[in-house]
Parts: sequence; C-alpha cells; structure tokens
Amino acid sequence: MAHGHPRGRCFGCRRGSAVDAVAQRSRLLGVPACILMGTSLAVPLMGLGGCDTISSDISSFTEAFNPPTPAEAATWAVDTSNPENQRRGIALLASAVWGGAEPYQKLYRLYIQEPTDPIVKGFAIRALGRHGDSSDAQLVAKELNSPYRLVRLESAKALQRLHDPAVADAMWKKLIDQVEDSEIRTELAIGLGQYPSDAVFQALVAAVDHRELAVNYAALDSLQTMTGQDFGMSQKAWLDWRASVGTNVAFRTDERFLYPTFQRDKGIFDYLMFWVPLEFESPGMPVGSQAIGARRTYSGENEPAEDFKLPVFEKPEKPADEAPAATVPGPPSGRPSGSAATPPASGSDRPR
Repeated sequence: MAHGHPRGRCFGCRRGSAVDAVAQRSRLLGVPACILMGTSLAVPLMGLGGCDTISSDISSFTEAFNPPTPAEAATWAVDTSNPENQRRGIALLASAVWGGAEPYQKLYRLYIQEPTDPIVKGFAIRALGRHGDSSDAQLVAKELNSPYRLVRLESAKALQRLHDPAVADAMWKKLIDQVEDSEIRTELAIGLGQYPSDAVFQALVAAVDHRELAVNYAALDSLQTMTGQDFGMSQKAWLDWRASVGTNVAFRTDERFLYPTFQRDKGIFDYLMFWVPLEFESPGMPVGSQAIGARRTYSGENEPAEDFKLPVFEKPEKPADEAPAATVPGPPSGRPSGSAATPPASGSDRPR
C-alpha cells in the first residue's frame, strides 16, 4: 500500500517506482542515473522527488575519478561508531591486493570474533577468506551456525578458499540440513569438493536428491571432482558404485578443486568507462592445499600506517564476587579442640 491505496494507481507511486528502478539499474551498471535516463528526462524526474537518489548515484560516479586511498579505507574500517563506514572500509580492503597485510588480517579476525554488526562481520569473513591462512578455516566454520543468513553465506563461500580437513564435518552436516537456505547449501556443496572422504561422499550423494536444482548440480560437480566418475543425478547409481568398490574406494589424490569466481562478458558501459578497467579474479586453489601452502604470500605494498591501531571493544563487567560466608567462631580456649559444645539449658534446667 502507498498513500492509503494500492501501489500503481497513483501517479506519485508510479513516479517513485520509475525513479527507484532507474536508480537500481544505475547502481548495478555503475553508471549515473542521468546517463541512463537522458539529461532531458533526468531533470524533471529530479524535481519529482528522486533527486536524493540520483545525487547519490552521481556522487558514486565521481568517486570513480578519485577513488579512496588505502589510508582512507583503513580509517573507515576501524570506525566502530559507523557500521556503514566499517562495511565500506572492509569491502575495499577485501578487494585490494594490499588487504592481506598482517594488521588488516588481525582486524578481520577481530570483527569475526567480536559481536559486531552482521553486515560488517560478513564482509570481514569475506576479507579473511581472500587474505587469510588455512588456520582461519576453523574460525570461519564456527559462523556457519550464526543466526544471520548473510554471515552463514559468507562463511560458506570463504571456506571454499581456506583448506582445512578439520572443517569438513561441519560443512557436510550443514549441507544435509534441509532447513538451511538453499544458496548456503549450494556454496557448501561446492566447497566440499576439496575434501575426498567417505563421509563427504555420502553427504554429497544425499544432496543430489535434494529438491533444489542448484544444490543438485553443485553436489554433482563435487562428486565428479572427487571420484572422476559421472553417474549424473542418479543417487542409486552413485551408491551402487560405492558398494562395488567396497573399502578400496579410490578418491582422487591429485588436487583438482578450484574455488569459483564471478565472471561475465563486458558490456558497452564497461568500454565507455575506460578509466575504471574491469578485471575479474581467476579461479584458484584454496590456501592450505599442497600446491599453495598454509599461508598466502603478500607483496608488502601499501603497508598500514605506523599509527594504525585495532579498535578496542569494551568487555562487559563481571559481577562482583559474593561476600565470603561468615565464619563460625571456634571453641573457647578452655575447651579441648574437637569436644562437643554443651547445648543450652532447657526451661526446667535453667537456674531460677
């Protein structure tokens, strides 16, 4: 409802919908709304209530000419008073090569361990997945049980880049949980392709029969990576093959798993915005695998400033200790230690 009536019957509602749609497309394409609409159309629409949104888009457009410096990104990342600045700063660090500096890695781990804003924590997990070491896999795997979907989704994606067999159980148990979001289970099915074991195999075969097609195909791809076999979506065929080889099941020992990355064809605006070259990350092997090693290499460029400090989170004060129990006075000095105390005299025995 809008203005007390169904949305779409009022010119103001339709006008707002048009501005919102153009603004959304502008953000997706990285092009200011005035270019998409044309100058002659942009001016009247700005006067009809969409000027704030369009001004924001133009501001983002101008930032392409003057992108934030590493120092600005680091300053935003530690601004605990403003979660939006934290998100922007962590996002910039996560996507930058120099975001792998050790002080920044400590910052990512701090935001994951502390009760921070869920969006900030999600970006910190993404950054640690790109710049962290295999020892960070267990820290990330704990967030698979987060109450926030975004945090769980980023954890599942980050575990595709951090190799540690100790987290495989947590991943496959979450995969077969049909209450879990299908997108999260899809990412888990992809990541399990790097852990060839019988438990993972059984979980992936079970996922082939789940009701979501994306989960089915992700599980199938991982099964093919692990075994070198292809029995399609037939759960029975996979289980029959497993039974036929018995205890001598031979999973592939050569590392073939590559974490996926996003890529697309360049559009017209990508060529027009020549000052912002479009580059896509290539798929790679997770850190912790034999080919990569347990730690990533860092070139050392754009090191944090010497005065860069991690934010300090105040710990809740512990309740004061209870007062010690009152001590019972010992026996009089004239009474031998260990002798029973004389009970008080009854009413008939009291001296009158």
